[in-house]
Amino acid sequence: MPRAQIKDEKTYRELRKKGESKEKSARIANASAGQGKKKVSRRGGKSPSYADWSKEDLMKRARQIGIEGRSSMNKSQLVDALRNH
Repeated sequence: MPRAQIKDEKTYRELRKKGESKEKSARIANASAGQGKKKVSRRGGKSPSYADWSKEDLMKRARQIGIEGRSSMNKSQLVDALRNH
């Protein structure tokens, strides 16, 4: 039975199988259900890669998301944690 907060269960399951986080999968599935996949995909990709961010900016983003253990992480670990959140 589909969950109430997921509007496009098929897209959600496909994203989870690819390894995306629950949060990201739900966000994409709900956006594509409401606006269509083509429109949603055109919006993506405007932010620079995490590899190009400073460590300070990565720490701020990790704090916003609530990644635990961020204070002891180096830059590459922060990038990995943010990408896999």
